[in-house]
Amino acid sequence: MALTAPAAAVPFVALERQHAPLAEALEAAFRRVVAGSAFTLGEEVAAFEAELAAACEAPCAVGVASGTAALAIALRAAGIGRGDEVVVPAHTFIATALAVLHAGATPVFADVEDATGHLDADAAAAAVTPRTAALVGVHLYGQACDVDALGALARRRGLLLVEDAAQALGATWHGRPAGALGDVACFSFYPSKNLGALGDGGALVTADAQLAGRARMLRDLGQRAKGEHLLAGENQRLHALQAALLRVKLPRLERWNAARRAHAERYRAQLPAALRVVAERPHSPSTHHVLAVRCEQRDALAARLAELGVRTGVHYHPAACAQPPLREYAPPDEALPNALAWAAEQLSLPMFAELEPHEIDRVAEACRTALA
Repeated sequence: MALTAPAAAVPFVALERQHAPLAEALEAAFRRVVAGSAFTLGEEVAAFEAELAAACEAPCAVGVASGTAALAIALRAAGIGRGDEVVVPAHTFIATALAVLHAGATPVFADVEDATGHLDADAAAAAVTPRTAALVGVHLYGQACDVDALGALARRRGLLLVEDAAQALGATWHGRPAGALGDVACFSFYPSKNLGALGDGGALVTADAQLAGRARMLRDLGQRAKGEHLLAGENQRLHALQAALLRVKLPRLERWNAARRAHAERYRAQLPAALRVVAERPHSPSTHHVLAVRCEQRDALAARLAELGVRTGVHYHPAACAQPPLREYAPPDEALPNALAWAAEQLSLPMFAELEPHEIDRVAEACRTALA
């Protein structure tokens, strides 16, 4: 029997389901910040930084305005800029590469693994030149990338290893958390992230106290103390209100991530074999920021699912290096077979902690119907 669209669609994200039970705690945080009249940096930001660092098992965290700002500031704080190259995966959100440009360096795109969409270590090694200063490994879709292989390459060539962990707070690699796997890690708290602010926000985490100190100055117009500007910094501060709201959510993140993992297992048990679900390494359990599948008829599938009441997303099309600001840095298509395939085939199914089991069942049934 063909499935017909129900009155209410299965949403791709439903932030109101997360926020409703937290309303009282979020409102108390708001009142606390207003009463203190400290709206930029200050005690709330410092407290959140300490709590985030502890969650990542790292000594230092620096709150900034966004995940993009975290990446650009991390590179600048490490001394990377004009004349340097930074290897990035061709399959990633555009911010990964734009941050390299913002730091004054040149992005060099490398291919990704077919199974995971993560930066391929062999492709990254082939992209390294005498000008290369850093590698950015993206923990895509909530799963840590192969930091063992990328770390070995970085050590062999004397490169900075940056974790773009925007989608992966709470993910682990052999039991070690994202944020403690490279030289510096960068997080986004965009509202739809597993840990989302009520607006923009980001942070970088590192064991390098000197890098963290430079990052603190760079986010605040280069100031070391009031009126003492040592660096050509930016205005990229994390607002105290967002830090206070994030402090409400952070203790709940582990439970939310566990719910996402359970949802992913329910999906995997029911999705048709014609859909390629993103691979998950046993030693690197994903936090499932999205549930990524691949289908050669991706656009037709998405359209049919919409007719059946299922909202979906695409991450990411076109490939980052095919976007207009980055085309001049794009290698030949034949150098990026996996990245281009991901861009053409990837589809994200509904995934958030408050998703109901019956909604997952409906999505799976809609996929089976659409592909029949």
